[in-house]
Amino acid sequence: MRESGDDPAPQPPDLDREQDVKTILIVEDHAAVRDLVREYLEEHGYRVRVAGSGQEGLLEARHHRPDLVLLDVMMPGMDGLEFLRRFRMAEHVPVIFLTARDTELDKVLGLELGADDYVTKPFSMAELLARVRAHLRRGEGPGPAAVLRAGEAELDPASRTLRVRGNRVDLTRSEFELMSAFLRAPGRVYTRPELLERLQEEASGSERTIDVHVRNLRAKIEQEPGRPQLIETVFGVGYRLNPDPGT
Repeated sequence: MRESGDDPAPQPPDLDREQDVKTILIVEDHAAVRDLVREYLEEHGYRVRVAGSGQEGLLEARHHRPDLVLLDVMMPGMDGLEFLRRFRMAEHVPVIFLTARDTELDKVLGLELGADDYVTKPFSMAELLARVRAHLRRGEGPGPAAVLRAGEAELDPASRTLRVRGNRVDLTRSEFELMSAFLRAPGRVYTRPELLERLQEEASGSERTIDVHVRNLRAKIEQEPGRPQLIETVFGVGYRLNPDPGT
């Protein structure tokens, strides 16, 4: 029997709780920014890995498999755009750019390479946390869901797998959300603001963002030149999924 003055027996780790903790990778060459963001996210319950360069970030991602990446754009050596290009060859978790650049061209370029969102420096920590939570929440979902099918496309929400004409298509988180919306209501016309709301939630953004994501989607699923598009443009309104291309 343990005496009243003895130290309490050590408790085994709560493995289920540990497994629920999300890992965030911060790739940022400015130590002050990197440490501030790391401490803030750790205070809110996240496991955080950090890297001071693009090369170091790729190594961290390979060994620790983050659930989300916060990525600085302007870094010496391998910049954020090159990191993202290489990272997307193997991983499709959300990537949020941390950028001092605020031109539409820079934002569009990042989205075309597969970024899911961007935060312009200087930013508030509360805004950054809101965007992190929004992207991670979209990845969790409410639970198992039925496979969505329309024409030649099939999307499994549980495994987050898209197949078009039997071929697997790898999607970014934002592309998955758009394809999910299209497949849940084939033929329905979605306006750009409606689609933007699905992607951004608490975040703000430009309708140009939707055009970039749709163009990226088409590049992945419209594999035969001249074939009618699965995702159609409704000029002056938005986009819809055509379940029977060619009809």
